Amino acid sequence: MTNRIRTDSLLLAGFCAFLFFYGLGQFGLIGADEPRYAQVAREMLERRDWVTPTLGGQPWLEKPPLYYWQAMLAYRIFGVDDWAARLPAAVDATFLVLAVYFFLRRFRPGVELDGALIAASSAGIVGYARAASMDMALAATFTIGMLAWWAWRESGKRIYLAIFYGFMALGTLAKGPVALFLAAAVIILYAATIRDLRPVLKTLWAPGILLFCAIALPWYFAVQMRNPAFLREFILEQNLGRFSQDLYHHTEPFWYYLPVTALALVPWTVFVTAAFVQRVRLWWNKPIPTGGNDCDFEHQFRSFACCWLIVPVAFFSISQSKLPGYILPAAPAGALLLADYLRQRLQQNEAGTAAKGLVVLHALLAGCLIVPAFLIAYLITQHRFPGGKPMLVALAIAFVLCAGIALTLVSRAGLRMLRFVTLIPVVLSVGAVLKLGSVALDQTLSARPLALEIAGIETHPLPLAVYHVRRELEYGLTFYRNQLTFNYDWGSVPAEEHLLVAPENSQVEIAKWVAGRRVSYLGHYAAQHVDYYWVAAATVTPTR
Repeated sequence: MTNRIRTDSLLLAGFCAFLFFYGLGQFGLIGADEPRYAQVAREMLERRDWVTPTLGGQPWLEKPPLYYWQAMLAYRIFGVDDWAARLPAAVDATFLVLAVYFFLRRFRPGVELDGALIAASSAGIVGYARAASMDMALAATFTIGMLAWWAWRESGKRIYLAIFYGFMALGTLAKGPVALFLAAAVIILYAATIRDLRPVLKTLWAPGILLFCAIALPWYFAVQMRNPAFLREFILEQNLGRFSQDLYHHTEPFWYYLPVTALALVPWTVFVTAAFVQRVRLWWNKPIPTGGNDCDFEHQFRSFACCWLIVPVAFFSISQSKLPGYILPAAPAGALLLADYLRQRLQQNEAGTAAKGLVVLHALLAGCLIVPAFLIAYLITQHRFPGGKPMLVALAIAFVLCAGIALTLVSRAGLRMLRFVTLIPVVLSVGAVLKLGSVALDQTLSARPLALEIAGIETHPLPLAVYHVRRELEYGLTFYRNQLTFNYDWGSVPAEEHLLVAPENSQVEIAKWVAGRRVSYLGHYAAQHVDYYWVAAATVTPTR
């Protein structure tokens, strides 16, 4: 191992450890998906069933199993915990970053560390690397697969094409056939830009297709045999249904993914946009030459990265159901495009100078990251920026960072220092969120503190029910108590003695649901505006 690789390895290990792994459990699982997916993996582990995902003992057929399998392994090694539920995404993000590094080292040497750290520090990658969800598993497998495809394209070695098919199969196990569809769309669009369909035809390699089938299909066959409703629910409802209809009230305007993609690429958005515009402008003015020499492949790779960036954004913009994580597979393409842009600039001159306008915009975007990070607790609890001293301190820090970044990039050091000066506000912002925002995130967005508070007053384990609470809280309580949560809103009122969580001051409504039964107020959880009660057993089974 050379000194360069050793140094790069230490830097990547340090940044990945901090950005992806540090403080994974400082706040509890948030949203509806994190606790729900974590609980599905726990139930599969308890049943020792690697085929059928279940929630509350019932088949949960919305997603493929790759995340569940990873979480089951994490639970087996470290025990069931919220940080262990997030561990698979952190590991997947690390593999993604390493894949970018080794790909660039082999095919675009000189900017491998830049590209890897740009990918690692992009807001979308950092955020989803800390989430118990399928999005990072799809992004990582898709990224490795697409890098392998280009490695085959440039080198001609079939081993890379086999890796492509293998990781597309894993992507299909991560989130379904969307992985294969996106890959096909990227390759076809790239072939159209170079006006040569041969790469598409050559990709259809029989051994690779067999490898894909051998990896991806066994679980699909097994789960369908055990659950005849699987294909209808998973393919028709969760894939085609989500795409063509707003089944789950995730509607957003057509242009939704433009700002989302820009946010996912923060703090590198300005330079990624510059690299993208430069490539499109060159393509428009001078079509990419076809052929096989190295120069041609350099030009074609930039177009390939642009196609990779465009396809997920365009595809999911058409979808009627939109969530931010859907376009995560596009984020690594932005890192690759920027790394190649830096390589081109540095080859032109030693400092790799950039337009002062770009430098100023980049400095403002990167430096101002510290403002929402420093004030995260206020934003979560008060939903606004505060005035007075906290705001002045945050703005002062942001000003220093912005000035330092701008002055460095317009100095003789130029773009060679882009990676270093941009990572400073990233590290400070992540640290600030974990240090200053963890308590607020935990108390207001996670069910963990409430579950612990309720457990502290129980004399013996009781069933738990909810009424008129957010589904995020319902699923969170299910995970942290590891029991089925009954829901009054669905007519599920336990006949036995139980606990009930409801919005504050809901005594009158609760009395109607449990008429004739004793109800005792136990406490109030102010951070999420809910009360919790003890409800006596019914003398007869209640009906409504």
